Amino acid sequence: MKGVELYAKVRYAVRIEGLSERAAARRFGIDPRTVSKMLAFSVPPGYRRTKPPVKPKLDAFIAIIDRILAEDKGRPKKQQHTAKRIFERLRDEYRFTGGITIVKDYVAGWRQRRQEMFVPLVHPPGHAQADFGEALGIIGGVERKLHFFAFDLPHSDACFVVAYPAETTEAFCDGHVRALTFFGGVPRSILYDNTKIAVARILGDGRRQRTQTFSELQSHYLFADRFGRPGKGNDKGKVEGLVGFARRNFLVPVPAFENFEALNAHLLTCCCRRMGERLRGHSETIGERLQRDLAAFQMPLPVPYDACEKVPTTVSSLSLVRYRRNDYSVPTSFGHREVIVRGYVHEVVIACGTEVIARHPRSYEREDFVFDPLHYLALIEQKINALDQAAPLAGWQLPEEFATLRRLLEARMGKQGKREFVQVLRLMEAFRIDDVTAAVGDAIARGAIGFDAIKHLVLCRIERRPPRLDMTIYPYLPKATVATTSARSYMDLLAEVAA
Repeated sequence: MKGVELYAKVRYAVRIEGLSERAAARRFGIDPRTVSKMLAFSVPPGYRRTKPPVKPKLDAFIAIIDRILAEDKGRPKKQQHTAKRIFERLRDEYRFTGGITIVKDYVAGWRQRRQEMFVPLVHPPGHAQADFGEALGIIGGVERKLHFFAFDLPHSDACFVVAYPAETTEAFCDGHVRALTFFGGVPRSILYDNTKIAVARILGDGRRQRTQTFSELQSHYLFADRFGRPGKGNDKGKVEGLVGFARRNFLVPVPAFENFEALNAHLLTCCCRRMGERLRGHSETIGERLQRDLAAFQMPLPVPYDACEKVPTTVSSLSLVRYRRNDYSVPTSFGHREVIVRGYVHEVVIACGTEVIARHPRSYEREDFVFDPLHYLALIEQKINALDQAAPLAGWQLPEEFATLRRLLEARMGKQGKREFVQVLRLMEAFRIDDVTAAVGDAIARGAIGFDAIKHLVLCRIERRPPRLDMTIYPYLPKATVATTSARSYMDLLAEVAA
């Protein structure tokens, strides 16, 4: 191939010096037709194909390859044909005699021609996008998967990220409450993917049937909802980019925190710090552009939405209600009644009518039992034989004073002593455990071992008045003398036995 230097010399000789094309051909020892070509192009144009190359061995099989690749578009990505697998099928099933290279080249070209192209978008202020992402983290010394809610304002690129133990309805709602509180207003619209938390069904005409919880959230904050096409993450490319950005920048190295509150404080700091950054193609910082987003918000922030999932259910005969595969206890007086379970991110609240009857920390295990021992004491008082085998009381760590009290009560009254011990435990239904523990210790010190005496001491402690526990006034309260065992008494007992 002739170089660009020769092109310049030939073109100069003809165009500037006035040589004819034949004279230039003789001077430079090239064909006159080459001189004509050099005059038409200032640089070597390279090889120009006038028609597509012929592939005699492959042409007869192109329709088969096209059909295989077209059918693959409706199958899982990990089970689509590779170029090698297509070659093997052509060879084994259709008696293809060509090599694998021409098959690979054709498949690569076919896929390149069908790669999707995208239109650059402009984002007006006042709109948002939301999505969930996943990452690994260490919470309380245990490595686990984190599910973080990402909320992005595409116009300004301002963001809010908060992490949860699971991607649940209550986390979705709580993420909105926190994000809107962070920005101090409600955007005009929010774009989502077709998460089952928000979309119950996609109807035949493309309309979405919203879930009950999402409809309540939307009615509370009055934002317009928009949904991307199923399987098309690029429809909400801004928040998809935020998910990756947060994972790479906010959660690297793998975060280690004592609890989710500490982790979310870290994420909040990262979001605030990002406000001062200036992104490529912009002359203003994210925080400066955020002001246009906030000015375009459609309404001020209302009172926070009650971010929970509401589930109606019935209390079982074991005084348990089931929520998300776990069982939570309620007082036994509500057995077999209809209740409403409100599942929050970190708490489960159970109500019967307008009355809240139980609160428990949220469990994210499966088939877990979450008991409050106080819920079962009234029933155990009636069925006292179940005291030592009651599952709700297993593992209940009480101060040592209660174990001493039970030994003294059972030594004096036997089975009735068990019942009276449960009555003492039931004082914690109305009073703080610290006050009841102090009263039990005081009763043991005074030698007044009984429910009435302990209740009197609890009330005196709360009312801040001196106790008037005169045993002559309360003859029905048995007085117990608890002596300290001495070595002399023990040796005297041995001497009597030996005699």
